[in-house]
Amino acid sequence: MKAHKYWSLGALACMAGCFYTGCKKLMQAHKYFAGGSLACMGMAIYSGHKISTEEEKRLKSLKNKNTRPRRNKRGLFF
Repeated sequence: MKAHKYWSLGALACMAGCFYTGCKKLMQAHKYFAGGSLACMGMAIYSGHKISTEEEKRLKSLKNKNTRPRRNKRGLFF
Protein backbone atom coordinates (compact mmCIF):
# COMPACT_ATOMS: atom_id res chain seq x y z
CA MET A 1 0.00 0.00 0.00
CA LYS A 2 2.80 2.42 0.85
CA ALA A 3 4.59 1.78 -2.44
CA HIS A 4 1.45 2.53 -4.42
CA LYS A 5 0.88 5.78 -2.54
CA TYR A 6 4.45 6.99 -3.04
CA TRP A 7 4.58 6.08 -6.73
CA SER A 8 1.29 7.93 -7.24
CA LEU A 9 2.63 11.03 -5.47
CA GLY A 10 5.79 10.84 -7.57
CA ALA A 11 3.71 10.69 -10.73
CA LEU A 12 1.70 13.70 -9.57
CA ALA A 13 4.87 15.70 -8.91
CA CYS A 14 6.29 14.76 -12.31
CA MET A 15 3.05 15.77 -14.00
CA ALA A 16 3.15 19.15 -12.26
CA GLY A 17 6.76 19.62 -13.38
CA CYS A 18 5.85 18.53 -16.89
CA PHE A 19 3.00 21.05 -17.02
CA TYR A 20 5.21 23.85 -15.70
CA THR A 21 8.08 23.17 -18.11
CA GLY A 22 5.65 22.87 -20.98
CA CYS A 23 4.19 26.30 -20.21
CA LYS A 24 7.68 27.82 -19.97
CA LYS A 25 8.71 26.17 -23.28
CA LEU A 26 11.61 24.30 -21.65
CA MET A 27 11.41 21.29 -23.94
CA GLN A 28 14.48 19.38 -22.70
CA ALA A 29 13.26 19.45 -19.09
CA HIS A 30 9.72 18.74 -20.30
CA LYS A 31 10.89 15.48 -21.89
CA TYR A 32 12.55 14.36 -18.65
CA PHE A 33 9.48 15.14 -16.56
CA ALA A 34 7.23 13.37 -19.07
CA GLY A 35 9.44 10.27 -18.96
CA GLY A 36 9.53 10.33 -15.18
CA SER A 37 5.77 10.70 -15.04
CA LEU A 38 5.32 7.73 -17.37
CA ALA A 39 7.64 5.57 -15.27
CA CYS A 40 5.95 6.56 -12.00
CA MET A 41 2.48 5.92 -13.41
CA GLY A 42 3.57 2.49 -14.65
CA MET A 43 4.93 1.56 -11.24
CA ALA A 44 1.81 2.94 -9.50
CA ILE A 45 -0.41 0.80 -11.74
CA TYR A 46 1.77 -2.26 -11.11
CA SER A 47 1.80 -1.81 -7.33
CA GLY A 48 -1.96 -1.15 -7.32
CA HIS A 49 -2.52 -4.32 -9.31
CA LYS A 50 -0.55 -6.30 -6.73
CA ILE A 51 -2.76 -4.88 -3.97
CA SER A 52 -5.97 -5.89 -5.74
CA THR A 53 -4.83 -9.45 -6.46
CA GLU A 54 -3.77 -9.95 -2.82
CA GLU A 55 -7.19 -8.75 -1.65
CA GLU A 56 -8.97 -11.11 -4.08
CA LYS A 57 -6.92 -14.06 -2.85
CA ARG A 58 -7.71 -13.21 0.76
CA LEU A 59 -11.44 -12.90 0.06
CA LYS A 60 -11.52 -16.20 -1.85
CA SER A 61 -9.84 -18.00 1.05
CA LEU A 62 -12.40 -16.55 3.47
CA LYS A 63 -15.29 -17.66 1.23
CA ASN A 64 -13.92 -21.18 0.94
CA LYS A 65 -13.81 -21.66 4.71
CA ASN A 66 -17.62 -21.26 5.02
CA THR A 67 -17.34 -20.24 8.65
CA ARG A 68 -19.72 -17.97 10.47
CA PRO A 69 -18.26 -15.04 12.40
CA ARG A 70 -17.92 -15.72 16.11
CA ARG A 71 -19.72 -13.62 18.69
CA ASN A 72 -18.74 -12.93 22.24
CA LYS A 73 -21.14 -13.09 25.21
CA ARG A 74 -22.57 -9.66 24.45
CA GLY A 75 -23.38 -10.59 20.87
CA LEU A 76 -20.60 -8.50 19.32
CA PHE A 77 -18.32 -9.67 16.53
CA PHE A 78 -14.59 -9.73 16.97
